[in-house]
Amino acid sequence: MKQSTFLSPTLRDVPSDAEVKSHQLMLRAGLIRQSAAGVYSFLPLGLKVLKKVENIIREEMDLSGAQELLMPAIQPAELWQESGRWDLYGPELMRVHDRHNREFALGPTHEEVITSLIRDDINSYKRLPMTLYQIQSKFRDERRPRFGILRSREFLMKDAYSFDRDYEGLNESYRKMYEAYSSVFTRCGLDFRAVVADSGAMGGKDTHEFMVLSEIGEDTIAYSNESSFAANVEIAPVQPDYEKSNEAPLALEKTETPGQKTIEDVAAFLHKDAKKLIKSMLFHADGEPVLVLVRGDHEVNDIKIKHVLDARMVELAGENESASLLGSVTGFIGPVGVPDHITVLADHAVRSIVNGVCGANEKDYHLVNVNPDRDFSVKSYEDLRLIQEGDPSPDGKGTIEFKQGIEVGHVFKLGTRYSESMKASYLDENGKAQPIVMGSYGIGVSRTVAAIVEQHHDDNGIIWPAAVAPFDVHLIPVNLKQDDQKEVAEELYAELRRSFDVLYDDRAERPGVKFKDSDLYGIPVRITVGKRAGEGIVEVKPRNREEKMEVHKDELADTLKQLLNV
Repeated sequence: MKQSTFLSPTLRDVPSDAEVKSHQLMLRAGLIRQSAAGVYSFLPLGLKVLKKVENIIREEMDLSGAQELLMPAIQPAELWQESGRWDLYGPELMRVHDRHNREFALGPTHEEVITSLIRDDINSYKRLPMTLYQIQSKFRDERRPRFGILRSREFLMKDAYSFDRDYEGLNESYRKMYEAYSSVFTRCGLDFRAVVADSGAMGGKDTHEFMVLSEIGEDTIAYSNESSFAANVEIAPVQPDYEKSNEAPLALEKTETPGQKTIEDVAAFLHKDAKKLIKSMLFHADGEPVLVLVRGDHEVNDIKIKHVLDARMVELAGENESASLLGSVTGFIGPVGVPDHITVLADHAVRSIVNGVCGANEKDYHLVNVNPDRDFSVKSYEDLRLIQEGDPSPDGKGTIEFKQGIEVGHVFKLGTRYSESMKASYLDENGKAQPIVMGSYGIGVSRTVAAIVEQHHDDNGIIWPAAVAPFDVHLIPVNLKQDDQKEVAEELYAELRRSFDVLYDDRAERPGVKFKDSDLYGIPVRITVGKRAGEGIVEVKPRNREEKMEVHKDELADTLKQLLNV
């Protein structure tokens, strides 16, 4: 491709609304342009990278035995109502009406559509297992689109769905997808971790996220410093064993704590360690009140509450609800004297508290010398808190450390979540109807491109891994007015194109401009045709190294094959 006719507009200045490196560099290098908040066009350079990532995904999906199809982006509301997600999914679901006032959704995912297809066309155990996938634009009405294509409202996604006769088959399909995803992200040159995660609105129990390690990641990974354990901090389990003090329980007392609402305030006011305090938080789980207790130095994990109660929706109660149910306001509520119709759950750490402190269910008052099971009852002790750095690793090996990650892939064991609600079944060997067992597997294709940029750049621009680079070689003549340089550049362009994807900078620009643009583009190898062109000598510089080498044009193809590992 000749650069003089290539749509690759570069920017010298960092756009003011671009907060992270991937967004800044993809705009500056002319890979993307914004049409609206969270909506982007991919220009030719960006599209070439996107297609490279797509091709890697297709190759690994096809190797796993999956079949590609293409489903509609616009989906009838009836399918989402069948699955129960029309109301559950939330405001991120883009909803539209046609001219007949029928409701549709712009698909953020395709569980409903694929389940309806399989329901209508697969009815025998002889047709299973089967895995289908597509690469298609998805839509989510993000409240705050940010970080360029890392969190946008329209994005490219690969979604796959497996269909099996039983859970043993699902486990095998899941394993194949897990291994395929690992190969995809390895081939894309990413430093990533597969971590245990929460399934959210997707449903299902077992799930892993593929997280690219990055300081700007919006997810936190909890991992062991001595083992392979890794999980999203939202779902990471906490060891349940805590050492209990052997001090003697003291008599319960009520004490005035005017204006002391936070754990920090109360601990300082009463000269107590935060570990002695009981944090009480009132939630609604599917409409029912639940009082959750954790130790003062811990944070409540609402996702764990949801799982313990098998609830579809868990929300923190407001001030008015706390006042009407417990007779007090947030900061002063506690478990002593709670009405019988309110379920009380406590984290394992609460059980170890002796002579603790909690709210008195009266404004400006707390109770001291509170002892669980003596002064209040708990329905059950559960793992209800967020894991913290320094906690013992759940697998018993080492301690927990945190890193930030960008989610680029997610694999789910859905089970019969959708097949039962949408009546997708097959006839087994005995002619009996059985629900199809499903899995769902997604890769954010456009997000993966941005994640690659986050991990592969320097102060001058992008540094693409060879497998996803838009071009293999950037050919730059220093001065096309010099006949020997122009002749060698044209000769090399004609020859190298037979084996490599070449961007030829034939523009009438100063060398400095050409080199700056080249660094921004991040093409793996730059070939400069300069003052030694008459001798057949050119300069070769890999983008990811500082050193340059002089190579005779006759040996250039072999040098490039070594540098590009082809």
